[in-house]
Amino acid sequence: MALEHADVLRAAHLARLGLNDDEAAHYLDDLGRILAMVDQLQTLDTEGVAPLAHPLETTQRLRADEVTEPDRRETFQRCAPAVEQGLYLVPRVVE
Repeated sequence: MALEHADVLRAAHLARLGLNDDEAAHYLDDLGRILAMVDQLQTLDTEGVAPLAHPLETTQRLRADEVTEPDRRETFQRCAPAVEQGLYLVPRVVE
C-alpha cells in the first residue's frame, strides 16, 4: 500500500495534530518505512508458531489474597457530609 501526502494530512487531522507540509513529508517517509517493515514481516511463515502474551516465559509471583488492614469505614464516614446505610451521598450531577 502506497502512502500519500494527503493520507498523512488526513491522519493528522483525525488525530487532531497540527502538521505543516514539511512535517507531513517527514512523517510520510517514516510511515512509509514502517509500512515496508510490516509488509516484510507479513511474508514470514508463522505456521505452527504459538502466539505469545510476553516474549519471556516468566510467571508473576502473586501474594496471598488476605486482608492486611482494618476496616476503617466508620471512621472515614464520620467526617463525610452525608452518609446513608454505609454509602456516601453526593449531589446529583446528571439530570
